[in-house]
Amino acid sequence: MASEIAPNGVPAYLSNELADRKGEPVVATVAALGGAGSAIDPAVIDAAVRAWAANTKRAFLSDLALWNEWCRVNGVRAPGADARLVADWVRALGGLETERRLRTPIKRRAPATIARYLVHVGMAYRMAGLTDPTAAPLVKLELKAMRRARGTRQRQAKGIRYKGDIADLDGPPTGVCLAHLLKACRRDWLGVRDAALLRVAYDTACRRSELVAIEIDHIEAGEGGAGVLFIPSSKTDTEGEGAYAYLSPRTMEAIRVWKKAVDIRSGPLLRRVEVHFDGSVSRVGNRPMHPNSITLIYRRMVRAAHAKGLLGEMSEQRLERWVSDISSHSIRVGVAQDNFAAGEGLPAIMQAYRWRDPATVMRYGAKLAAQSGASARLAKRFSSHESGDR
Repeated sequence: MASEIAPNGVPAYLSNELADRKGEPVVATVAALGGAGSAIDPAVIDAAVRAWAANTKRAFLSDLALWNEWCRVNGVRAPGADARLVADWVRALGGLETERRLRTPIKRRAPATIARYLVHVGMAYRMAGLTDPTAAPLVKLELKAMRRARGTRQRQAKGIRYKGDIADLDGPPTGVCLAHLLKACRRDWLGVRDAALLRVAYDTACRRSELVAIEIDHIEAGEGGAGVLFIPSSKTDTEGEGAYAYLSPRTMEAIRVWKKAVDIRSGPLLRRVEVHFDGSVSRVGNRPMHPNSITLIYRRMVRAAHAKGLLGEMSEQRLERWVSDISSHSIRVGVAQDNFAAGEGLPAIMQAYRWRDPATVMRYGAKLAAQSGASARLAKRFSSHESGDR
């Protein structure tokens, strides 16, 4: 009976115990890895499905797909893969294998990304009741060697600050910055939606999954035209406690204009806007934007600002470099950098914008923190004394 396979690709015994999870890709993926005769624990899979956020599930499935492809091109069935095959994968992903030794070209990944792949692959094997090939000493040493050879510094998304890369926050905006992207917004429904998105993203430093999950009833008006956004869950809020973020009067006004323009009274705030081939707006849907669209919108807005001459004398080559370095995290990075430039301390930044790892925040604002840190303050203090002695 245990060897029978249900139409959805899940063993019959497992399908029965996970009846409420029918159609769940995580269940089917783990079942396919384990096979009919494996010791899959339905309780573990069910718990994972309920505990993981949507982004975690997507990453898990994507990482497993990459691993399965590596096994396929190397002529190995995934359930029987050993530590040596995993170690070779780590070397290939880290760019430590020459192209001629690889059976197929493979995109080079950052050390942190490779480590995530190994976590998800190992978890899948354990969930499927199989021996975890990623847990072997060979794999751990290969990962350490790759980090030593390449360094562990991660490639960081280009930060989009409010007024650009300036030291004086009271100065005029320059280059790629939020102020110029707002000026570049169109005057139709798409532009009104984009303006609301940009302002909400900057005020709250929301991640892409948090932005697209905003509902109308999550927003509450406050004093002086400002408001508060309730964020029910996030990447770091694994217990679902929720958090609050400040919304400035200008952001509340942008939200009001967007809601009035397309008559939004309930449901998702940031919705999909369909356009014709000529770029004109077709209609505004009822469904929320897809998380992947956030990066595309930021990149489109930078191009629009460049086309309107708002970015100064920026060559096409430099523009393309800028665009390629932008991600859905760019405004979140820019918010951290602006806070460091304003002299805000690390604890205050982490609390206001829901960061758990201080190393991440410091990486975003390392240069600005150095300019306003203890050594900079000490140097300025002695410099003022020296000037007075002359």
